[in-house]
Amino acid sequence: MIFSIWNMGLFGKETGSFWMGELTGLLESFPQLEIPHKQDFYMILLVEEGEGAVSVDHQTIRIDDGKAIIIRPHTVSAIDMNKRAKGKIICFTDGFFSMRYNNNVLNQFSFMKIDAKPYMWISGESRERWNVLLGLLNDEFRQNKTEQTILRSYLNIILFELERLYNPAGFVKSTNLKQEKIYRFEQLILKYLDTKKLPSDYAELLNITPNYLNKICKEETGNTAGSLIRKRVDSEARRMLKHSNLPINEIADKLGFDSTSYFVTFFKKQTGVTPEQFRKSE
Repeated sequence: MIFSIWNMGLFGKETGSFWMGELTGLLESFPQLEIPHKQDFYMILLVEEGEGAVSVDHQTIRIDDGKAIIIRPHTVSAIDMNKRAKGKIICFTDGFFSMRYNNNVLNQFSFMKIDAKPYMWISGESRERWNVLLGLLNDEFRQNKTEQTILRSYLNIILFELERLYNPAGFVKSTNLKQEKIYRFEQLILKYLDTKKLPSDYAELLNITPNYLNKICKEETGNTAGSLIRKRVDSEARRMLKHSNLPINEIADKLGFDSTSYFVTFFKKQTGVTPEQFRKSE
């Protein structure tokens, strides 16, 4: 069964929705991370040594030495990690980052995009550099100062370093107005998935026309606005089928379908199998 968590006691008033800790003993302190759950904050696992796996939505990522794993908000994740794991975990919210940087800046990083691969490798040659950067970030966090500007600056550097690992041949590009609209569109889909299914619904929220929304989606993503909505509905349906025991009719209702048969038809068109067949195959 999927459950939702906010901060698990991680974030305190002093840190403004930022937390950093060790992977060693993490699951003993926060056993709820082993159970499939949704969270409303970003989580970055920087594995120095370890074995196990992290499931993120429909992917299973093996925990290996020298791997960075990104868990974005609103995904379903679970962590299975051995007790000898070593490394760092960084958690932060949109709100924390955007207090200095506009929250759309997070979408400039390739690995933060909704459909991005959620992991990258840290080479042995760069481990010393990473230890220095993480040490500076950790020292600043442990000081528990009320002024968080330096903490945000170190976090921004860490994100840029991760971008270099994820996209070695590229660089972070400034987002244009179209990309900002699409980012906002994607966030609105996550928020209103069960009640709004039409591009016109979201175009109204974005104060643009449905034709313009469709145009910029095609230009920037290669998908129509309707296709992006259907992909998110399909993804959420698969999450619920995999991680819950809810009957098909209840899942259809929670996703805002008028009838179970309509949901079954939609799901089969997207995946090629019925919801029951998908559940049995997982």
